[in-house]
Amino acid sequence: MALIKVDVQGQIGTITLDHLAKRNSLSRQMLGELLEAVDDFAAAKLRVVVLRAQPGAKVWSAGLAIDELPQPGRDPLAYYDPLEKLLRSLQRLPAPVLAMIEGGVWGGACELAFVCDLLLGAPSATFAITPAKIGVPYNVSGVLHFINVVGLHIAKELFFTAQPMNAVRAYDLGLLNHLVPAEELEAFTYQMAGQIARNAPLAIAAIKEQLRLLGDSRPMNPEAFERIQGLRRQVYDSQDYQEGTRAFLEKRPPVFQGR
Repeated sequence: MALIKVDVQGQIGTITLDHLAKRNSLSRQMLGELLEAVDDFAAAKLRVVVLRAQPGAKVWSAGLAIDELPQPGRDPLAYYDPLEKLLRSLQRLPAPVLAMIEGGVWGGACELAFVCDLLLGAPSATFAITPAKIGVPYNVSGVLHFINVVGLHIAKELFFTAQPMNAVRAYDLGLLNHLVPAEELEAFTYQMAGQIARNAPLAIAAIKEQLRLLGDSRPMNPEAFERIQGLRRQVYDSQDYQEGTRAFLEKRPPVFQGR
């Protein structure tokens, strides 16, 4: 695979994001490779998966590739788009997924990290939810993921400000399960992966699925869902959406007009 590295040691599989030139941005090609790796791990019935960037990375992942965002009128986070398919695949993978975080986690990469079962981070880890910087509304399932992980008020702060949260605060809020010195992070992560791999895989798979279903069991009536989708369509059809993506690609601050 061109943009990721895959390794299997015993019952533990590792996926390493490996596209430094683009800060591990989640391009369609990378997402396709990630989906293939997860499917292969599921077929091999591995007991633990570690998702990481290169050792010492300054950016874990820069999120969705902005130059691949669709033109107005199409939702980049629709049900069958590659990122959404990958998130569902990780959530439904019977094996626990450990995210080993060094460096910045931006935009859609935050959701990729947050749907992992455990997050283990170095002091360099930061999390920034940035769609408001480029005029993108988030989808319902993504917002629910963030609420489940950080709670309603912290999710609002992250979405509204688009500013990074540092590792200490992430740990204090329970977003990071463990905050570990950078030089110890890899050994710590694989020690925990080994502990999990020695436990009963069928029991762990059943517990993981129960937790997923219970965590997603928030009722919503059809009218509320349609209202949310209507609000999101207005944003995708707006001038601000076009301005946000143009400004990012032109490396300048956007000028939003609210229309």
